[in-house]
Amino acid sequence: VEMSEGGEEQKYKLEIEGEEPRESSRDFTGKATATYPNAEIYEGEFKDGLRDGPGKYTYINGDVYEGEWIENFREGIGRIEYKDKGVYYGDWNKGKRHGEGLFTYPNKDLYSGKWANGSKEGEGTFIFFDTGMKLFGAWKAGKFVQGKWIYPNGTHFEGKYDNNRPKGVGQWHFSNGNVVEGEYSQMVKVNTDRNDPNLPDEQVLVWKT
Repeated sequence: VEMSEGGEEQKYKLEIEGEEPRESSRDFTGKATATYPNAEIYEGEFKDGLRDGPGKYTYINGDVYEGEWIENFREGIGRIEYKDKGVYYGDWNKGKRHGEGLFTYPNKDLYSGKWANGSKEGEGTFIFFDTGMKLFGAWKAGKFVQGKWIYPNGTHFEGKYDNNRPKGVGQWHFSNGNVVEGEYSQMVKVNTDRNDPNLPDEQVLVWKT
């Protein structure tokens, strides 16, 4: 039980069409609207008192999920709009992004591919909206680890990555058919600006053929 803005206790409320509101969803099966003590709202199907079937959930932070539920978890196909963070549409498992899915960011960048336990994992493509560049290949724990860094003109680098940047041996394939092999190393350029010591160190990519 929480206090509402008016100072009154805010309780759980289950509203079912044609019935008096209930204070619990226990053993309820059917369609209803639940308002939780924290003011979050679920509108959809219940089974044996649990969110189960198609439903819409509005979170207190402004996120909105619409899709399938199984035993109170987001599970199956669903779409969530994260307030100020983007939109995900795809597979869910035990409440997390898991399987195939598309994430569109506020700046119109997008990722389409595999997910596991809420993070990019497996084969996927990330497209940068402002430059048209793409990262295509293998992702692990949300990071790009191996594949192609593709420019709009077809030129691309193929190799391994660390922190989403090329690292190690790889090949540049140019649009004219030329191929250059070499190695990327990642060097940290330490901030030496005494006027602004809070500036972060800069990571510099060094390419050697």
